[in-house]
Amino acid sequence: MSQRRILISLAVVLALSSCNRKAEGQTVAVVNDQEITASELNAELANNQNVANAPDAKQARAAVLQRLIDRKLLVQQAQKDGLDKSPEFLNQQRRLNDELLLNMLITRQLNTSQVPSPEEIKRFEAARPETFAKRETWTLSQVIYPLPKDQAVTNKLAAAKTMPEVEQILTSSGIQFRRDTKKIDTAVFPHQIYAQIDNLKPGEPFIAPGPGQAVASVITAREPNPLTPEQARAAALNGMKREQANKLVQDRVKSLRATAKIQYQPGYEPPKK
Repeated sequence: MSQRRILISLAVVLALSSCNRKAEGQTVAVVNDQEITASELNAELANNQNVANAPDAKQARAAVLQRLIDRKLLVQQAQKDGLDKSPEFLNQQRRLNDELLLNMLITRQLNTSQVPSPEEIKRFEAARPETFAKRETWTLSQVIYPLPKDQAVTNKLAAAKTMPEVEQILTSSGIQFRRDTKKIDTAVFPHQIYAQIDNLKPGEPFIAPGPGQAVASVITAREPNPLTPEQARAAALNGMKREQANKLVQDRVKSLRATAKIQYQPGYEPPKK
C-alpha cells in the first residue's frame, strides 16, 4: 500500500471516529460532536458559588451542565457565522490570553512567597487607619454638576470652603446642579486621599472630578465601622497580597524592559520625560 493511500485511510478513520464520539469515560456530554469533559464541568462548578450551597448537589451539577451545553451551542453558532475569524474577536482573544498569562504569572509568584509575620501585618494595619483602627462609614452631602468649561470657575470651586459657597459659584456661573446623599466606607479610599479628606475642617467640601461631571461632597456624619480581629487579619493579608502583586509587576516590567528590544514606528514613540 502506498504512503498516500495510508494517509487517506488514516484521515478517513480519524474523521469517522470523530463523528462517533460518545458520552462515556471522562466525557460527560457531547454537543454536536464536541466533547464536554469532566474536568471542564468541574471547572465550571468551581466558578459557581451557588453550587456549594445547593441542597441537592447532583441537581445543581446537572443545571450547570445544561448552562454549559447552552454556551457550547451559542459558540458553535458564532463559529458558523465566522465571528471567530473577525478582527474584533482576534484582538479581544489576544488581550484575554495576555491577561490570563499575566494573572497566572503573578499567582505563581505569590504562591511561592512567604506568609507575612504578625509584626508585618501590624505595621500594615497601622499605616492604613481608614481600613482598620479608624474605619468609619461617612454620610456625604453631595452636589453633582457638569465640568465647567471656564478654568476660572474650576479654580473658584476648588477654593470654596463651604457647600453653600460651592452652590453659589455654580449658580452665578449658570451651571445647573443636583443634590444627593451617599454613605461610603472609608476603606475604599486610597490612603493619601483619605488623609487629605480627614484633615479637612468640619463642613469643608472636597471635589472629585470624573468623566464629564464632578461631585462636591461634605461629610455630615461619621459612624464607627470596626472590623473583628479575624476580619482585620483577612483584610490585611488581602491588601498586602495586592500590593505585593503590584510591586511584582512593576519590578518585572522594569527588568524586562532593560533587556528587551523595542522598536517604534515614527510618531508612536513614548513621550519624552
